[in-house]
Amino acid sequence: MNPLLLVIIGIPSIEIFIMIKVGGIIGALNTVSLIFLTAIIGIYFAKLQGIQTMKSGIMNIYQNKTPVYELISGASIAFAAMLLILPGFITDVIGFLILIPFTRKILINFFLSNKTYSKQQNDEQTLEAEIVEEKDKKDEL
Repeated sequence: MNPLLLVIIGIPSIEIFIMIKVGGIIGALNTVSLIFLTAIIGIYFAKLQGIQTMKSGIMNIYQNKTPVYELISGASIAFAAMLLILPGFITDVIGFLILIPFTRKILINFFLSNKTYSKQQNDEQTLEAEIVEEKDKKDEL
């Protein structure tokens, strides 16, 4: 089965299950209020982190450095904001973890180190060769 299809069906199903369980414990109105509250707080912190990342990127540009980390960090903050807008508690937890600068740096380093490792593996499988052209006897005469 397609993994993307499992994610598209699985995550909302788990989110609905958790919302029903939480709603049974604290009540439906409190659950809906909590979902709106996490979205509002998350968007506020995403805005603050985005501004901070932009300032850091501008400082790198002024110092003639490439703001690679800031670009990746900005994209991850946008992804975290999207997760926080989606209703659900699991997506909110993941979104808040991405918004925390310490955990975001760990996640970025983890994903970048995996890409570097796979690139090194591909380089080990590369064969070096030399093309030798054979001249026909007719060309020599």
